[in-house]
Amino acid sequence: MGSFEVKGGKKLSGEIIPQGAKNEALQIVSAVLLTPEKVTIKNIPDIIDVNLLIELLGEMKVKIEKINSSTYTFQADDVDVEYLHSKEYHKKSGRLRGSVMLAGPMLSRFKKAYIPKPGGDKIGRRRLDTHIIGFQKLGASFEYNSDDGFFHLNTKGLQGTTMLLDEPSVTGTANLVMAAVMASGITEIYNAACEPYLQQLCEMLNRMGAKINGIGSNLLKIEGVDYLKGTEHTVLPDMIEVGSFIGLAAMTQSDITIKGAGIKHLGIIPEKFQQLGIQLNFKGDDIHIPAQDIYEIHKFMDGGVLTIYDHPWPGFTPDLLSIVLVTAIQARGSVLIHQKMFESRLFFVDKLIEMGAQIILCDPHRAVVIGLERKQQLRGITMSSPDIRAGVALLIAALSAQGKSVIQNIEQIDRGYQNIDERLRKLGAEIIRID
Repeated sequence: MGSFEVKGGKKLSGEIIPQGAKNEALQIVSAVLLTPEKVTIKNIPDIIDVNLLIELLGEMKVKIEKINSSTYTFQADDVDVEYLHSKEYHKKSGRLRGSVMLAGPMLSRFKKAYIPKPGGDKIGRRRLDTHIIGFQKLGASFEYNSDDGFFHLNTKGLQGTTMLLDEPSVTGTANLVMAAVMASGITEIYNAACEPYLQQLCEMLNRMGAKINGIGSNLLKIEGVDYLKGTEHTVLPDMIEVGSFIGLAAMTQSDITIKGAGIKHLGIIPEKFQQLGIQLNFKGDDIHIPAQDIYEIHKFMDGGVLTIYDHPWPGFTPDLLSIVLVTAIQARGSVLIHQKMFESRLFFVDKLIEMGAQIILCDPHRAVVIGLERKQQLRGITMSSPDIRAGVALLIAALSAQGKSVIQNIEQIDRGYQNIDERLRKLGAEIIRID
């Protein structure tokens, strides 16, 4: 496994461009299976999770052409459906939770699909119930085969229906939308996720000939069509990277400009960092974070301690809670971080405490951060990245710390952040990748 060696305590400066959105790319790339025509996708991030999904499509005999570092064309006119039941597919897809996104398109167009047990981050249970129950309501049969480790799904033809999701799952909603676009009749999905990723997927599908109404709301109405055509699509800037760079700038007292941040798609994200006292200047579609000696955490109007928690869109994304937590370490004041969705996502704070942070881990879901106010620096240590977002939070801590830090298991970081070490070096960071 690789590691990062980081010499911290250095102020950074310059401009950085966020990569394409990881979560959107996984959905959009899966959607190419819905048509035999050519689909061109731009601004695809060069990260492990997305590259692994593209490899899977190639092994399914989808024709793939790499135009440049971030643009691909896909043509799924000769798909090997039986590959989805092979040992090779099981081995590779089990490493990537994003492979579950293939099920909706496969059921819609080829009438069968196989879903491996979820892989990916070790951040707690990640249920497939929303996907499976939705597929069943659309008319698919389902069984789990303990011998091959797959959920088997089959249908003679999906039928439109009305469903109320038990949770507004982003991947669950996306999967059901892709299944429903060529189902017979009308499908209504209530309590649907409405994140920008989902909006982008629905808009792309409509350009392909789908009939989806209610985009951006939690009630989607989908009228099934017989055929979808090819299209072009550009992936949004990654909002999680944008938030990560804001936190990085604040923690390291750096002057950083995020170019092409996709501000209108960021929702409440800038406001949450402003609640930590971080100054943000918006210039067109760029965000400038000036160097600040100190930033002070706001309080509620009644004087209560600020609480930041995750919530389905348009609430605050859970993927940035780790970044908010680490950013609060050097603030003035206190904040309660409440991670509602995943019970293991805050366990990385023991490493931050070892570095000198004042954090009280109340339970698996809540942590109180008491800001150091720059009265002392964090100290460098050796640590391991448990998941994508915690890994980058630890990297931000290391870049702000005194002395040398070593971050192991950086494959987790590489799953979600494209060439992060090279991009940070251009800002002046002292970071070395050790294989």
